[in-house]
Amino acid sequence: MDKQIPIKKTSALSIAHVLIEALPYIQRFSGKTIVIKYGGNAMVDESLKSSFARDIVLMKLVGINPVIVHGGGPQIGTVLRKLGKTSQFIDGMRVTDSETMDVVEMVLGGLVNKEIVNLINQHGGRAVGLTGKDGDLIRAKPIVIEQRSAETDAPEIIDLGHVGEVSSIDPAVVDMLGHGDFIPVIAPIGVGSDGRSYNINADLVAGKMAEILRAEKLILLTNTSGILNRHGELLTGLALVEVEELIANGTVRGGMLPKIRCAVGALKSGVSSAHIIDGRTEHAVLLELFTDQGIGTLLLRR
Repeated sequence: MDKQIPIKKTSALSIAHVLIEALPYIQRFSGKTIVIKYGGNAMVDESLKSSFARDIVLMKLVGINPVIVHGGGPQIGTVLRKLGKTSQFIDGMRVTDSETMDVVEMVLGGLVNKEIVNLINQHGGRAVGLTGKDGDLIRAKPIVIEQRSAETDAPEIIDLGHVGEVSSIDPAVVDMLGHGDFIPVIAPIGVGSDGRSYNINADLVAGKMAEILRAEKLILLTNTSGILNRHGELLTGLALVEVEELIANGTVRGGMLPKIRCAVGALKSGVSSAHIIDGRTEHAVLLELFTDQGIGTLLLRR
């Protein structure tokens, strides 16, 4: 007869309370699609990578359909430096010639994507890696930047090379994988009408993917605790009008601004809620989804 391992009553009660608190959220989101943008420290710290993979597997097991869109800028920069190639940035975007684009595809579509897939599979999931080229998933067009100077009346057109934005998404391959009990892991690479490959900001791809898939939620993992007010305090439960006021008065600025605009765009397109959470916290996704308090900023469409 197997011996039972004694569990302290207080520990057992704590576990029970956690499960009871999670239950209504599991019931509410079962069968729903949640798009998660995976990036920042959560992609480079070994313990955080493992906890993220476990979160995704658990979500799938309780009936939620997670779709992951990942970044990989630091990893691209590391490989480029090893190759002796200097990165140039304009307005926060990497100027990407054909040689750099080859590296981007190798790193995002190969090294980074397959590492995420492998981690999820090691924890019992069934992940499949994709780029926007697979199944004609992401159609892209080049980004055009205009810069004005005091010396000229006409704006200067800046060519970023293979840097693009989403022109359309065909979700057929993602839907097929989801219905087949697989977890799609998407690298933000699109293809243009000319057949050229384009590197696209992962936040933008995640926002558009959430819109097209009619996702219940969009979750953006960041290296901050969320949206902070002028006193450094975390804000949550924000309506669209409140977010737009924070942008207008300069409270939201810098690197947070494009993430907020991505989230706002998704909400305006029908996504029920968006979350900006701290990916530096272990099991950040589960804490935000399945607890009353959460750990980040919740943005609501209302």
